[in-house]
Amino acid sequence: MQSKNAFGIRCIAKIVSVAGLVGATSLLPAMASTADIAAEAQAQALKTWHETMRQMAPPTEGCFHAAFPSVIWEKTACQATSYRSEPHVKFSTAETVGNGNDYAAATSGITTSATGTFPVVTGVTSETDGTTANSYTLQLNTNLANSSPACASYGYSSCQVWQQFIYSSSYVGGVAQVFMQDWMFIPARSRCPRSGGWTSYKTSSYNGCYKNSNAVNTVLVPASQLGNLKLAGSVTKNGNDTVTFTNGTQAYAVSQPDSTLDAAYVWNQSEFNIVGNGGGSAATFNSGSSITVNLQVNDGSTNAPSCLANAGSTGETNNLNLGACSTAGGTSPYIQFTESN
Repeated sequence: MQSKNAFGIRCIAKIVSVAGLVGATSLLPAMASTADIAAEAQAQALKTWHETMRQMAPPTEGCFHAAFPSVIWEKTACQATSYRSEPHVKFSTAETVGNGNDYAAATSGITTSATGTFPVVTGVTSETDGTTANSYTLQLNTNLANSSPACASYGYSSCQVWQQFIYSSSYVGGVAQVFMQDWMFIPARSRCPRSGGWTSYKTSSYNGCYKNSNAVNTVLVPASQLGNLKLAGSVTKNGNDTVTFTNGTQAYAVSQPDSTLDAAYVWNQSEFNIVGNGGGSAATFNSGSSITVNLQVNDGSTNAPSCLANAGSTGETNNLNLGACSTAGGTSPYIQFTESN
């Protein structure tokens, strides 16, 4: 297996070779302008760079940033976040996406990584969460999974674990952040771990514990620019779990030990969408909005994932309606669907 450094060098060479197309204008048809060639080369170079940063996780636990064309993760200051999501418990009957009414990509093997994008966004001019404009989260969520080794390590006879990879546009003081939120649903009358930063969150439906990873501050991106964003999550047995967020020429990542939830042993369904900014809230789009959601998943095979309806795990929602879901296999298996109002 090649080292991460070798992988990075290979990807730098690929980016440089793509960028070199800009200087090859004399070999292309005269009708193609230098500007067109440069734009195409830049777009291809960025695409390659995004894929590189997604595949090449930071070398250690912590918070990181990289700027195109560098493929070196630079360690940056970690921040705290007070964000709290709302887990899905009861299916929503409303014609909105979220609170269970969402698609999930199911893999036959253990999912090791997933990447969510919005390849087509049309008609989106505004979004609000309550009265706040451009307040939303991008969530990439695992299934609520049984049989994680973490249950026993925390002293529970059984539990469910749920991991979220999150970009929050403006949850705390208007600052956008990237982080992971970890959940355990434990037996009734059991207590959350006394150390490690766990917070109890009980309802009539579940006995839950949650904690946030470190967060890295980033920029608020208007909902009209969703097409520029990518959110990825990866897990590694006996290693680190990582959330990676890219916005044009900027990339941000946060890594934490997989032993927090041991998701690398039990992740086999993934949900990705844009929803409200925590606490069970809703992202409300202007009339005429249409968003195509693409969720690429990796379980080490070329098999197409299954597209499961009514399989969302988050309690946050948006005001869009789901269309049909399609799937594809190959080197980058995915599910894809459109939601609109």
